[in-house]
Amino acid sequence: MTAGTTRITRRWRRGWENRALGLVGLLGFLLTWELLSRAGIANPKFLPPASEAIADLFRNFGLTTFWVAVGDTMWQWLLGMVIACFAASVSGFLIGSSAFLRRFTNSTIEFLRPVPSVALIPLAVLLFGVNIESALLLIVYASFWQVLIQVLYGVADVDNVAMNTARSYGLGPAARLRHVIFPTALPYLMTGIRLASAVALILAITAQLIIGNPGLGAEIAKAQSGGAYVAMYALIMAAGVLGVIINFVMRVVERRVLSWHSSVRSETAS
Repeated sequence: MTAGTTRITRRWRRGWENRALGLVGLLGFLLTWELLSRAGIANPKFLPPASEAIADLFRNFGLTTFWVAVGDTMWQWLLGMVIACFAASVSGFLIGSSAFLRRFTNSTIEFLRPVPSVALIPLAVLLFGVNIESALLLIVYASFWQVLIQVLYGVADVDNVAMNTARSYGLGPAARLRHVIFPTALPYLMTGIRLASAVALILAITAQLIIGNPGLGAEIAKAQSGGAYVAMYALIMAAGVLGVIINFVMRVVERRVLSWHSSVRSETAS
């Protein structure tokens, strides 16, 4: 057996071991939930058994209203992500490339970044009512900082020697951005996008829960207010599954985009 085959086999085994451990952890959580309800430790009315919630989740898969709610949630998530990532990427490269802009905006960024997005809900409702724009305001605000900060870190990590060499060879600002700054900042940018994707989903469902925008969050709120707690937990589980799928897809995209990068290549080779 060659060394390359050994590494592939070892990586394959490690991957399956991690998946098996994750599955055991999930089953343990569901079993604990089931026992808490069945044993009466938690009130079964407000915490129905996990098996009932799972069964209701599978029933939802055959309902048009469920998929419409999922579609509404994903549409808000996608729009918010596109706007936030574009605005943060452009802003990050512009600010990061100028020492003056970094100093000029530093205090403003540090003041605005810690403000919780949910604190903007009254403002969003006043400006846009219960329309999709309210949800987008929260999603974009929360996701913007995730990407912007990572891009700023990436631009700051550019090697000064590489920049000076590019200048000595006569590369202009656009060429330096393309050939020096962007390749260095790209891993940071991809990390920011992956983090923002989770935050965007959280804020999309939060906006639907509180403001009433159509989507999974609104369906969860309706189930809770109507006392349909089994349906409520089933929808919460659906939101969790959606988050897992988004995270998995974003990790796959990140690995593909950064296949040339040393961090990804060393991870694949290990």
